[in-house]
Amino acid sequence: MNVTKPINAAADCSGVSEVLNRVGDKWTMQVVVALCDRPRRFNDIKRCIDGISQQMLTRTLKMLERDGMVERNVRTTTPPQVAYALTALGHSLSKPVRQLAEWALAHRGDIHANRQLYDADRCL
Repeated sequence: MNVTKPINAAADCSGVSEVLNRVGDKWTMQVVVALCDRPRRFNDIKRCIDGISQQMLTRTLKMLERDGMVERNVRTTTPPQVAYALTALGHSLSKPVRQLAEWALAHRGDIHANRQLYDADRCL
């Protein structure tokens, strides 16, 4: 017999909000996209993401590592080499993030046109 746990809407919404705030962040999404095909070193990731500062990339990678979505691998070379890769959890996020990114690119023109129409109607 399958027993369904009652839904606590307030608790469920706050839990969803917490996770969506992290994974829906603009920098998080771009880091996940940058890492979805292969591990990358810090400066390689930075080159992939237009406009991200070194501090923001460091902060984003640390948060993703803390959440278990990114792993940091240090090679004991001279100098040490650090690479970042998605974990299984991070890869599970990469598919919907890529789909959302593809949707945004496909509809960007429509959204800009709608904004112009909206703004023009309000200025009359």
